[in-house]
Amino acid sequence: MKRLFPAPWLSLALWVLWLLLNLSLSAGHILLGAALAFLAPIMFAPLRPLPIKIHRPGVIIKLFLSVGRDVIASNLAVAWGVLNLRRCPPRSRFIKIPLDLRDANGLAALSMITTVVPGTIWSELALDRSVLLLHVFDLDDEARFIEHFKTAYERPLMEIFE
Repeated sequence: MKRLFPAPWLSLALWVLWLLLNLSLSAGHILLGAALAFLAPIMFAPLRPLPIKIHRPGVIIKLFLSVGRDVIASNLAVAWGVLNLRRCPPRSRFIKIPLDLRDANGLAALSMITTVVPGTIWSELALDRSVLLLHVFDLDDEARFIEHFKTAYERPLMEIFE
């Protein structure tokens, strides 16, 4: 059964979404949506991420709170930096952060975190996943930023995923 429907909930969601987007319950849309719902998970199965194994679920709450705190602080810092552009221009830079995290799911979570935190942009990941190129809106101390990044985000993700 798993070969026929590798992701049954995804199939159901695709079928319902197809019908909702077309606003029709005609036989043609029901069949076309069913065909899409049946074939898409089979065709895209190789693209599905690896199963996630969470080793320390309690760390997720601490990471969530840490990211939330950093989002609020970064929002305020970026807003202040934008308001004071003429008086004190931001010190924007690209920095290379050495990574110890190798798990694909952990790296995906790390990329989402850097996207959510204002003032940081995930620019490039080395092919061997050892170095991350990150753009920072306003950076005064590179070593302190790297240490904060590794302590606040990378280490908890390593505890969760590795």
